[in-house]
Amino acid sequence: MTPRFAPGQRVRVRPVWPEALGRLHLRTPHYLRGQAGVIERCLGRFPNPEDLAFRRPAAERDLYHVLFDQRAIWPEAAPGDTLLVEIFEHWLEAADAQA
Repeated sequence: MTPRFAPGQRVRVRPVWPEALGRLHLRTPHYLRGQAGVIERCLGRFPNPEDLAFRRPAAERDLYHVLFDQRAIWPEAAPGDTLLVEIFEHWLEAADAQA
């Protein structure tokens, strides 16, 4: 299966809050929800840890390295500082998608 996102593509972390539905094992940091970043690379397909934590069947999903400008997240960061985070595809949308 071909990954949905390619290196260099701008994406946004979906601004969803599944913990409000009782799903409490989340791998995506709260501070990144709604933030835009750039795909560095696809790391491959892995079972979804959000399901594995509850011993549910876990479909494989693409996992990406996503690069963020730290100043967009923390204004006190130094210019040029970046943050590289591993994020599963179901948490990402194209950056031009409506939130």
